[in-house]
Amino acid sequence: MKKPPLLPAEALRRVVRMARFNGTGILVVAGAFALGSASTHDTMGTAIGLLIAAAGAMELHGATLVQRGEERGMNWMIGGQFYLMAVVFFYVGLRLNHVDTSVFAPLLSLTDEQRQAIAQAGLTIDQFLHGVYVATYTIFGVATLIYQSAMVFYYRRRRPAVTAALRDHDLIS
Repeated sequence: MKKPPLLPAEALRRVVRMARFNGTGILVVAGAFALGSASTHDTMGTAIGLLIAAAGAMELHGATLVQRGEERGMNWMIGGQFYLMAVVFFYVGLRLNHVDTSVFAPLLSLTDEQRQAIAQAGLTIDQFLHGVYVATYTIFGVATLIYQSAMVFYYRRRRPAVTAALRDHDLIS
């Protein structure tokens, strides 16, 4: 048996709660990465962290607008997802066009067995690191595409119910 659709007021509450949770998470995580990058004098990492944190701020701003009864807040929430995708795709593209495996080298402590397995696969350690680097950033880009697209779909699907809830409560005209 199929569940009945959410009441508009409940859809509004859920959308605002989701936007606050998602926006805060993005803001906190990206802000922490920006601070970490700034502490190591990584200008690019700091800039990207701040640009990503801005996406979280956009989503929180949208939630605040909707909570105040302004339907245009939904545009901020949806726009924040597209903005975040654009920044992450720019960053991933930049990293994939300027591969730097030296980032992984200090973190890598391979056992003799692992070195042998890499050699048996016909790869050098540098080739292996290159593959790990490319795979890491590709997965990051694909995961971003999937998650942010799902968020856009969620907000767009809930938009009519949110608009109805705002109108029902005479919050917008």
